[in-house]
Amino acid sequence: MLKFQPILKCPVWGGERIASYKGIDTDQRQIGESWELSGLPGNESVVADGPDKGLTICDVLRRDGEKLVGKANYARFGEEFPLLVKFIDAREDLSVQVHPNEALARERHGCSGKCEAWYVIRADEDARLRVGFNHAVTPEEYDKAVAEHRVVELMAEHRIAPGDWFYLPAGRIHTIGAGTMVAEIQQPSNITYRIYDYDRPGVDGEPRELHTEAAREALDYGFYSDYRTSYTPCKDSAVQLIRNEHFTVTLFDLSRPQILDLEWLDSFVAVVCTVGEGTLRDDKGRTMPIHQGETVLVPAETKCIEMEPNGEQLKLLVTWIESDVAYETSAEMR
Repeated sequence: MLKFQPILKCPVWGGERIASYKGIDTDQRQIGESWELSGLPGNESVVADGPDKGLTICDVLRRDGEKLVGKANYARFGEEFPLLVKFIDAREDLSVQVHPNEALARERHGCSGKCEAWYVIRADEDARLRVGFNHAVTPEEYDKAVAEHRVVELMAEHRIAPGDWFYLPAGRIHTIGAGTMVAEIQQPSNITYRIYDYDRPGVDGEPRELHTEAAREALDYGFYSDYRTSYTPCKDSAVQLIRNEHFTVTLFDLSRPQILDLEWLDSFVAVVCTVGEGTLRDDKGRTMPIHQGETVLVPAETKCIEMEPNGEQLKLLVTWIESDVAYETSAEMR
């Protein structure tokens, strides 16, 4: 099991809650993102401690291959780590944006598309997310709204609370609102097309670049009645939030130890702690402490992990990739 040093990002909209939430000491301010697990070039996560301390996740992947990510994932992704995990804290609204799908991203950028998901950790009283359109929008109506700087008027607005879950397939227009902290799980891509940024200057004082033409071709103009994923919380039991070819995410809200059987699974597992603290123990008896704001990578060769809370509550997002899954389902875990 591996922990990595967080990669802290300080965008113009960044907040001041990530350092205290993670329990880290840093002079950095206005931290908007903490990249927890990343193999993207120039942003490779570095092992924080243990015998592999100082190695990047890509170093470990090159050395261990399928032992780290699983046979099918290694055959599918090679030496590209196939997941990106972040914490995001928004002091101001993020830009209105969209991400390209797999085909468009490969054609334009030679990289993965970007489907992502948000788990709300904290939300101020008036915090909101804008996800999707609020009615069936035509390309002509969209173009007019963009030109008039009122595209936000076309977007569905969602009041939010901790525990809310949103899945954003590539092509869905979205923005994170001020006063929101989320855990984000996504495909390994940093391609974002900004549509509107409130005429706000960047950290260099210059207007941030917009990608109007690129975004138009990437957008899904479909209208859906509900963009939030409904689920029923269940104490001390697995609650599956999403399962598709990009990632499976399961929520555990634990008050007592629970064993997760991984022998059937041909994948690494990323364990993201959103609340509380506890201990992870693998089938070889090795232990790893974990607390809120931390992520632990469990290699694919691990047969099971025991998740034990220290205290009354431990909330974990447990995610992996099943390469033979090509659909979304809320089916129970095996």
